[in-house]
Amino acid sequence: MAPAQWLEYPTKGLPRTPDGKPNLAAPTQRLPNGKPDLSGMWVADNSRQLGNLAADVKDVPFLPWAEKLFNERRAGQGKDDPEARCMPQGVPKVNTLPYPYRFINTPDRVVILYEMYYLYRQIYTDGRELPKEVLSPSWMGYSTGKWDGDVFVVETAGFNDKMWMDTNGHPHTEQLHVTERFQRKDFGHMEVGVTITDPGAYSKPWSTVIKQHFVPDTELLEFVCEKNDDPQHMVGPNK
Repeated sequence: MAPAQWLEYPTKGLPRTPDGKPNLAAPTQRLPNGKPDLSGMWVADNSRQLGNLAADVKDVPFLPWAEKLFNERRAGQGKDDPEARCMPQGVPKVNTLPYPYRFINTPDRVVILYEMYYLYRQIYTDGRELPKEVLSPSWMGYSTGKWDGDVFVVETAGFNDKMWMDTNGHPHTEQLHVTERFQRKDFGHMEVGVTITDPGAYSKPWSTVIKQHFVPDTELLEFVCEKNDDPQHMVGPNK
């Protein structure tokens, strides 16, 4: 039996130092077309932006109703967060989770598998445009991707209005459009620039950067949220 269910299985092709440790400062690996290869497992450096996506944003350009709702959600201490009820996490929140995800390259799309709730995304790279009308708005939206130099740019739209963008509860509407710019700085470090455009909730686009690192010598595990008994006890500070 393999030790710890493959959790210590060496990552193929991983650059290593002379003592056998992962060399995360090594140069970025490349695809046959010369573009950076984003494949492998990644995770956010910390959970700061999971709590507040705008932690590094000086002024979030809320519309009045969105700011009011945000303040109510934050004061409620997460009692209405869909995550507490085992609902999916959406974009861009999935980039801030403390659980790893895996990039997989294919000829016409990039697939991302998320350990949390076994979510997945298909980012189409075959030249198609985002749908102009979405008959079924979703938690993860619909994504297309293309390269801008060494940066993989992903455009996502078609969201429902149910998911929270962080645990503080930054709101959005179904007009939300998320732009992600994945830039692998070296083998083991990546920055994900995120721009939020939602004229239904914000007066102008706003942006942040989420730092991530490569997760070597392990695999994704099954993560199941079958039932959470906590929400009935999460009544906020005024109850």
